Formats: sequence, structure tokens, C-alpha cells
Amino acid sequence: MKYPIGIQSFDQIREDGYVYVDKTGLIYNLVTQGKTYFLSRPRRFGKSLLVSTLACYFQGRKDLFAGLEIDGLEKDWYEYPIFRIDFNGGLYTQPGILEATIEGYLGNWEDIYGKNPNYTTIGTRFIEILRRAYEQTGRRAVVLIDEYDKPILDVLDTEACFYDDYGKQVLLENHNREILKSFYSTFKGADQYLRFVLLTGVTKFSQVSVFSGFNQPKDISMDERYEALCGITQNELEAFFEEPTIQLAAKYQYTVKEMKELLRRQYDGYHFGERMTDIYNPFSILNAFDSMAIRDYWFSTGTPTYLVRLLQHSREQINELAGRYYVPSLFVDYKADVEQPLPMIYQSGYFTIKEYNRRMGTYLLDFPNNEVRKGFLSVLAAHYLKPGGGEVNSWIIDAVTCLEQGNTSAFCDSLTAFLASIPYDSHASLKELDMTEKHFQYTFYLILRLIGVYCRAIHCENRQSFGRVDCILEMDEYVYIFEFKMDGTAEEALQQIAEKGYARSYLTDNRKIVCIGVNFSSLTRTVEEWKEIIYK
Repeated sequence: MKYPIGIQSFDQIREDGYVYVDKTGLIYNLVTQGKTYFLSRPRRFGKSLLVSTLACYFQGRKDLFAGLEIDGLEKDWYEYPIFRIDFNGGLYTQPGILEATIEGYLGNWEDIYGKNPNYTTIGTRFIEILRRAYEQTGRRAVVLIDEYDKPILDVLDTEACFYDDYGKQVLLENHNREILKSFYSTFKGADQYLRFVLLTGVTKFSQVSVFSGFNQPKDISMDERYEALCGITQNELEAFFEEPTIQLAAKYQYTVKEMKELLRRQYDGYHFGERMTDIYNPFSILNAFDSMAIRDYWFSTGTPTYLVRLLQHSREQINELAGRYYVPSLFVDYKADVEQPLPMIYQSGYFTIKEYNRRMGTYLLDFPNNEVRKGFLSVLAAHYLKPGGGEVNSWIIDAVTCLEQGNTSAFCDSLTAFLASIPYDSHASLKELDMTEKHFQYTFYLILRLIGVYCRAIHCENRQSFGRVDCILEMDEYVYIFEFKMDGTAEEALQQIAEKGYARSYLTDNRKIVCIGVNFSSLTRTVEEWKEIIYK
């Protein structure tokens, strides 16, 4: 089986015999039921392949779609004039790059359809090109814009500036936004010449930003009909990739069922609408099959340094954002003038929808899978904790090994030393807060969530019938129930576990139940006392 790693051209995938997960039924519905669309998906999630597939469809290349679902739906296969713009290839961190990119596209199209010297702005020139294309071909134009927001994302929150012709200092982020706003306003004036328009990107900026100036496209990012337009569903995984799943299971000496569960925990978990259709990250799952190895493929292609910076500026911490319900308005639109990290974290693919409360109309947001959880929390931990002993993940692996072996004494010693190595001023936003309780809460959220990546299950601040336990880690042979206190006693923590019955639901479990009370000192900023009780 040939996997299209790094290949985003539909025609090349079909002509060269690469595996293609058939999305053409959804594409047919898209092109026949509407006209102007916007789709937000994380990077490397198949947006460029979608744009390429649409281009081939509107070119009337019926041969490429033989045997696919759309082959039995489309009867006409007309050819339309296509205007395709891909902002993904440029780096827009210098003034003039965006204008030159757009100018290049317009110049090429004017060579084909002609130019009217009376029109000089990018917006009026594009409208004139679309008008001429319609008159010369007799068919309305198709406009496909891939990664429409990259010229803004490249300079977002960088404070990059330049001086214009009048000597005025201009923020490059605002400049690029205004250029795009002017360009995209074309679609309002050229509506009569347009057959179909699609803009794809990572982020949906608020309506007072890039999209103002033209008729609002229909946002299908959370439309339940198109949840699976990009990415791979569970049914598609089993229909198209049974053979490589069996091969991976044999390599890792797992059963096929166990390998499916490992793939699900590692790469699945994305949801983009109320139906809660499970979507696998296509980049990671295809790379895993191609390389025959379970690794962090998607996360390694980009470091979320901007999100870390945004969290620091907003004074919000990831434990205050993850695992909570939100109305869509709080995470669907990103408002560039408000430092709210949640919309960018969600739209970039580091959070996803995990549950939908239909009665309240709210969505539970959290990490989609282990790849994203481990990668994102590792970056946050490295920036926040800055341990003197070195790399955070190495310590996490050692901690997991201690817990898997039931060596709680070694884990306690290691944890104490690790906490002692963390600079007290490692997070600037805490300098103005009362003492270190919030610091400890965040520190242990990061540590335990990272440990939880390697566990059978993890429950942080898990609500029980009689209260809320701080953390439960489930290993193959052990269940660890943690209760933390600051400037109290470990005995008080253990007493709370007993009184609230946190271990009650595990008493019929075959694993050993270890209840651990931990007390931290705000003076030494590390473990002061540790007590445990073992059941079974």
C-alpha cells in the first residue's frame, strides 16, 4: 500500500496509485448545496488535498474520479475557470511579501484573461479578471483559497513593524490583515461571476476583522454534515487500513484489538460537531502506517510557541481551560484585539470537542489524544517549570517506571528532588499572586497529566459521589489515588480519601489500590510529608 506522505495533489494520488480515502460524496453535497464556504481545520489535516480535489472536479476531470462515490452522482462534468490561491508556501514576516504574492497571482491571470488599466487596486483587478473569465468561457468562476489566514498567523503577536512611505510606523499584523480584507472583499462585488468559493484555514477571525467587507461565507467548520470532510473516521480506518493495522500489531506483539485501541488513544479523538464523529489525525495515522512505528508525527512538525506566549500574556493556565464546557462563541471566533487563548488553542488542534450537551448547547473541550496531550504539556512544562535537572520528559519516564513497579518510595524521592529543582520565579504571572497554592496546582496538573499519557487511565480532580479527588492514576497492576495538601498534613489528606470514599469504586478491582496523602510546604516549595495506605 502506497501512502501519500507529503502529497497534497489529488491527481497525483489517483494517477500514481496512492491510497485515497473517498470523500467525494461529501464534496458533491458541498458543491451542489451552496456557493461560498469557509472551513477551519488544524494544520496538516487534509485541507490542501480537499482544495486539490475540488480543483480537479471543477476542471471536469472525470477520469480521476472513476470508481469513487461522486462518479455515480455527477452527470455533467463541466469545466469552469478556476482561480486557486495557496498562501501556505510563503513566509509573511517581512513587509511586501503578501502584496508580491497576490500580485503574482493577479499578473498570471491577467496574462490569460486580459487587463483593464483603469483598475489598479488588487480588489478591482480581481473583480475584472473574474468578469472577463465569465465572459470568455461562459461559465462562472471557482475560487479556492488555501490557508487564507497564514499571512496573519505568521506575524500574530510578534510586534513586527515597518515604516510606510509617510514615515509612519505600521504593525505588520494589522497591515497584512488590511491587505487580505481588501482582497477578500472582492467576493461581494464579483458575486454574479462566481460559481463556487472555498476558503480554508486554521483560524476563524472575528467578523469585524478579515471577513468584513464581503458577504459572510457559510462556516462549515462545525457543520455536522461535513465533520468527516477532512481526516479519517473509525469506519474509514477499518475499511481502508486493515492490513497495516494487522502488521503494526504483529510488530508490537499486540493483538489487533489492542493495536486499534493504541492507535485510537494516540491519534483519534477529534470531533468537529454535534454528531461527535471520531476523527483520526490523517497526517499522524498515515505516517504511522508508512513507517510502521507509533510516534508523535503531527506534533513534531510545529511547536506551539505562540500559544505558550499567549497563555502567559493572558495569565490563563491550561488546567483552567481544559476539561470545561463552553458555548461556541467562546472558542469558534478568534478576536485579534483580545488576548483569549482558548479559540486559538481549539482551532489549532490542541483542544477538540469531547462532549456535547444538547440541552445547554455547550461543548466540553480537552486534548484530543495522547500525542497532542504529551506534546503540548511537555512544551508548557518546559517553559513553566524550567527544572534545574534538565529535560522534563526524561523525568516523566522515570516516574512512570517507578509507579508501574509499585516503587512509591522512589517516586516520592524523585518527585521531591524534581520540585526542589524548579525556580520559584519560573512563571512571571505568579509574582503578584498570594504565595504558591496556584503554582502547586498548575505544577501538579502538568506533571500528573504527563504521567497519565503512559497510564491506562487518568482522572484529575475526578468527581466522585461524595466529593472530588485530586488525581487517580490507573496502571496495569496498580491504582494510585492522590490527595494533595499545602501546609497541612499527609494524614489529613489520607483521612479525606477515607472519609469521602474515593477508593470505594476500585475495591472490587484486581489491582492493588494505593492511597497516597501528600503535603507540600510553601516554605521549601517541595514535598514535606508523604503517607500511603495499600489495599489488597
